[in-house]
Amino acid sequence: MKIILASASPRRRELLTQMGLEFEVRPSCGEEVITARTPAEAVMELAGQKAAEIAGIEASERPGEDLLVIGADTVVVKDHQILGKPKDEEDAVRMLRRLSGDVHQVYTGVCLIRLKGGRRTEKSFYESTDVHFNPMTDREISDYVSTGDPMDKAGAYGIQGLCGKYIRGIEGDYNNVVGLPIARLYQEMKKMGEEQS
Repeated sequence: MKIILASASPRRRELLTQMGLEFEVRPSCGEEVITARTPAEAVMELAGQKAAEIAGIEASERPGEDLLVIGADTVVVKDHQILGKPKDEEDAVRMLRRLSGDVHQVYTGVCLIRLKGGRRTEKSFYESTDVHFNPMTDREISDYVSTGDPMDKAGAYGIQGLCGKYIRGIEGDYNNVVGLPIARLYQEMKKMGEEQS
């Protein structure tokens, strides 16, 4: 079975490699459209859009091949509001001020699409992790933003990078905050394999 990651995220590539998987990277490039009402539904919807786009391309290019496409999307949620990637440095500062000294949630949605012998199977799920931030001074926020690290990350921070020193603790899956809940992903891939064997 050929595995394809429908994401350009270097962090997701690292996590799949950590799982011991061999895979190809083929980022989706379609416009992301959210119609869902809750963060959990939104991340599954976005992950589904990414996976469906790449599965459609792969099905036409490699008909009949045994493929598994993985789509994923991560958002940060504070007070029921979704914080995506910052538009600019000012936006990153605004987001970090909101997160400072408080708790928020990180949601990652995953969509698996298996193409095998003309059959298509789809499974979507999400994980949520609570993240507790220590207070950050305005100087600490501006110093962190000036590194450029927050600019490609939901909520304007990466737990695995320079911002880790401000994170007091988490409840849930650490890898989910990085961008892919690999323990759950492994179980879902195993189930999908058993159902199709």
